[in-house]
Amino acid sequence: METKNVKTLGKLVGVLECFSTTERTLTVTEIAERTGLPRSTAHRSILALKEVGFLEQERARDEYRLGIRLFQFGATVLSNMDLQRKARPYCEALSSLTSESVHLCVFDGERMVFVERATGGPTGDQNDMIVMEISPCYCTGVGKATLAFQDEATINRVISAGQDRFTPHTIVDPDDLRRDLADIRERGYALDCEEHKVNVRCVSAPIRNSAGSVFAAISASGPARRMTEANQHRLAPYVVSHAEAISRKLGWVPAAPDEAAGDAP
Repeated sequence: METKNVKTLGKLVGVLECFSTTERTLTVTEIAERTGLPRSTAHRSILALKEVGFLEQERARDEYRLGIRLFQFGATVLSNMDLQRKARPYCEALSSLTSESVHLCVFDGERMVFVERATGGPTGDQNDMIVMEISPCYCTGVGKATLAFQDEATINRVISAGQDRFTPHTIVDPDDLRRDLADIRERGYALDCEEHKVNVRCVSAPIRNSAGSVFAAISASGPARRMTEANQHRLAPYVVSHAEAISRKLGWVPAAPDEAAGDAP
């Protein structure tokens, strides 16, 4: 019975995983094709997910989309994350140190989700309420700092989804983006040079969990007139040190120098 329940749960999760930012609505047939399930089984799974609010049906159409209840669960997860609670003092400290806006984001597999913000240095205020802000991971500092340290399959998936041009500075060529990610891995931090928003630049560093996997990033950002490339590199050590402090707080133990050299990409 337990094995059967696990298999059933796996089918339901498989249905949810069919949806993405580029495939927001799907038909029963499309879901069956993506999951490899018989159409009748896929339909039963869809109805079960719809009943609990995990899927919603488009009006007058045989198409489904992810339900608002998943958003509610996501907001609860973010609110309860150790990351937000443990990182907040470091976000405040980095904002005071740099006198710039500081953002903390997590990687959802495709994009970056904001979970904490400290604004304007020592007098800045912080968010007590989570706002589900989403940003791309290929043209933001926090996104590139996270994406650079993912496995090749994840990087390929993000790049194959395509890169929209937000500004004249957005890196949209896959080869150029791969070279940028390689540079980030080598120096340990990422730069956003007006790639997502005109006149906004930032420097960002990756955050690791207790297993050493990069799942989030922190950044210091400001107007381009102040956040010049020279200033980005000048502030980088502060951003990196605060990102590493957060990682240690989450249980990450840095590898010894000889181990790190052996694991380098």
